[in-house]
Amino acid sequence: MRDPADLYELHPGFDDVTGLVMLVCLDGFVDAGNAGRQMAESLFERFIAEEVATFDTDRLVDYRSRRPPMTFVENAWTEYTPPKLALYRMHDDEGHPFLVLYGPEPDREWEGFVAATASLVERFSVSLSISAHGIPMAVPHTRPVTVTPHSTRPELIAGHTPWIGRVEVPGSAVSLLEYRLGESGHDFVGYAVHVPSYLAQSTYPRAAIAAVEYVAGATGLAMATEDLEEVAGATDVEISEQVAASEEIQRVVANLERQYDDIMSSRSDEDGGTTPLTVDDAGLPTADELGAELERFLAEREGDGNG
Repeated sequence: MRDPADLYELHPGFDDVTGLVMLVCLDGFVDAGNAGRQMAESLFERFIAEEVATFDTDRLVDYRSRRPPMTFVENAWTEYTPPKLALYRMHDDEGHPFLVLYGPEPDREWEGFVAATASLVERFSVSLSISAHGIPMAVPHTRPVTVTPHSTRPELIAGHTPWIGRVEVPGSAVSLLEYRLGESGHDFVGYAVHVPSYLAQSTYPRAAIAAVEYVAGATGLAMATEDLEEVAGATDVEISEQVAASEEIQRVVANLERQYDDIMSSRSDEDGGTTPLTVDDAGLPTADELGAELERFLAEREGDGNG
């Protein structure tokens, strides 16, 4: 195996970056409602990002599957924007530093990338690595956002009742990173934010707000969500308008609300119990059908300049 350090270049001036938490935000895996992407974008918009280390994307990214943008003007190529995967330092709203690993999920050399990231975790004595993304679930948008947490040690997510039993899913670079860091004794916590399945393909700010709040709660970082709240308010109105205009959608949402309330009641009565989040009412449109209708509506709103 190649030296993992060959996969990244360290930038000078960060010898004092030790003992911080590291937020892992890689774009490319499942992210219902764009929960993780919105969270990452809000951090880069809100805080100054200092580049600590830069990864060699030429080795990690498949350019033909994710072609980087180039600009052509009249008779010449004038600009090229290569993919970038880097480790950054930011400071939260109270001035506390933290790290963010941000960029495209590697297409190649996962084990090499994970080993390289682990070497950075050890070099900077990262105290906790953490991630958040969205997953589609049979939950209504009218109820509080729930989450499936996971971690390298049970103590890190004490107090959370599982929503899901055993399941086999396609792997991701972040999941492998969490797994390998756990093997080597490092702490990692991940949050899979539950997004209404009918909104999974849309940008759903409420999921991003939940992601930020869970990350802040686990790390103690001060991360305000005013910008996301403003966008979420407008999105809530659009969704409410669409629901009010369709009796079919109203029936589906009401069914999900009953199911959600029953599950939460059961979880309160039987500590540690799990109930699957599924819908099986004959005659109701599927989540895909409902999602397609909502997505069409939101797309039309954006096209009219209201999004």
